[in-house]
Amino acid sequence: MSRPQQITVLGATGSIGLSTLDVIARHPERYQVFALSGFTRLSELLALCVRHVPRFAVVPEAGVARVLQDDLRAAGLSTRVLVGEEGLCQVAADPEVDAVMAAIVGAAGLRPTLAAVEAGKKILLANKEALVMSGALFMQAVRQSGSVLLPIDSEHNAIFQCMPNDFARGLGAVGVRRILLTASGGPFRQTPMAELAHVTPDQACAHPNWSMGRKISVDSASMMNKGLELIEACWLFDAKPSQVEVVIHPQSVIHSLVDYIDGSVLAQLGNPDMRTPIANALAWPERIDSGVAPLDLFAIARLDFQAPDEQRFPCLRLARQAAEAGKSAPAMLNAANEVAVAAFLDGRVRYPEIASIIEEVLNLEPVVAVNDLEAVFTADAKARVLAEQWLSRHGR
Repeated sequence: MSRPQQITVLGATGSIGLSTLDVIARHPERYQVFALSGFTRLSELLALCVRHVPRFAVVPEAGVARVLQDDLRAAGLSTRVLVGEEGLCQVAADPEVDAVMAAIVGAAGLRPTLAAVEAGKKILLANKEALVMSGALFMQAVRQSGSVLLPIDSEHNAIFQCMPNDFARGLGAVGVRRILLTASGGPFRQTPMAELAHVTPDQACAHPNWSMGRKISVDSASMMNKGLELIEACWLFDAKPSQVEVVIHPQSVIHSLVDYIDGSVLAQLGNPDMRTPIANALAWPERIDSGVAPLDLFAIARLDFQAPDEQRFPCLRLARQAAEAGKSAPAMLNAANEVAVAAFLDGRVRYPEIASIIEEVLNLEPVVAVNDLEAVFTADAKARVLAEQWLSRHGR
């Protein structure tokens, strides 16, 4: 290599961002941090800037930017601080950037991720909402720009690794019968149904296998995360919802599987550590050390599988319905879920009411075509209003 690849990490202070920076730091000859963004963890973002010396840092507000800029100068750094969505789009599309880790959680990550796509960057996609909300528009932009799109979710990265190189020709054309999307089942897989109304946010965030942020941990507990991944898989691999089957696999060792028409089933296995898919995408089509320990099959000893119970996990049912309906339905699903999960984490609703809010929003708002980004955000905004109305009507 003539120079290290320049990497922008959107969402640097989250679990994916930190894992990405860990892998980058192991290969200074290959990678260099170009820009970092953070939302609320200013002291953590400052520490990351001191360690990785990016050219830019991005924060949400001007006041925060001034404080961070002063702190960076005091530390002797020339890192320039940018503000808001405009700043995120700038560091995602900068001509010097080679790859963008898109790890901002939720709808907020859509525009900067699209900016990176339109600039033809290599996209390491950890922000599943970008595809959930605007799948057709997003994939069209990928095709038009020639951007390389590599999935970071452990499940989608596993599918990517198990697919033939020419999978873009279509599942049938490459002999794939179905995609088997694995799920841990989260912390409530065996909790008596009657107790679910009383679970706390801390219990919902106590994932048995993965270390994640609070919002995505709740999504994992409700299996909405798996529903969003189902929608994402349909766009990434040009699959119909009926070709994607969710399988509960509590050990989280098999990250997903691909079933071929000749009877072969290919699986990707590994310890539950996000540095594996991150390293895979960063170096693709090569392989690099991720820092992840080798898988010890003798210590695992057994692998279990079961079908998900949609009575226990109604969010998975709602997500599949949204995937089948298409158009604006996935954007509304995602928006309603973001409002409902935030209310649950704030102690305003009970855990089962997350699904109740989402279902009401999907029932009240008609599905419409989304032919541009503004239509996507209109559907998103309408769903948020309806979800907030549910909270107001129930005194929350």
